[in-house]
Amino acid sequence: MPTFPRALRALLRAIGTALVVPLLLFEEWGWEPLAALAARLSRLPFWAALEARLRRLPPWGALLAFFIPVLLLLPVKVLALFLFSRGHAATALTVLVLAKLVGTAIVARIFQLVEGPLMRIPWFARWYPRWKAWKDHVLTIVRQSRPWRVVRALNRRIARGWRRFREG
Repeated sequence: MPTFPRALRALLRAIGTALVVPLLLFEEWGWEPLAALAARLSRLPFWAALEARLRRLPPWGALLAFFIPVLLLLPVKVLALFLFSRGHAATALTVLVLAKLVGTAIVARIFQLVEGPLMRIPWFARWYPRWKAWKDHVLTIVRQSRPWRVVRALNRRIARGWRRFREG
């Protein structure tokens, strides 16, 4: 492969990775705790019945269920864009953050419920492990970086100080 196309592809890959890393970090941070929070909803009869139905879905129904929250949150994101356009940046940002939190919680929980059927879809079973391996590799690189380690150390120091403040 000629040098220029190879360099361009490497540059585009690096830019794409840099743009995706914040989303990966958020998903990694929020996936388990938000899914656990959404799982608490199963105490409600309606939600428990919904989860039971999700567990029984065939593979393509599971895939559809996985994307429904994404589609349902689209109008909320459009609302946030509208608010931005009207000069309500703080409100728009709040709407976007809340939509991301709620969306991640619901999608994470649904994924926990339908992962088995999804893995019976051949292309999903082939690509999901690759995606997970790539994501884990990128997150390992980020976690080994100096800025990440500095921020983690600062967070631990703040947490220790906060505990001391509350205790004494």
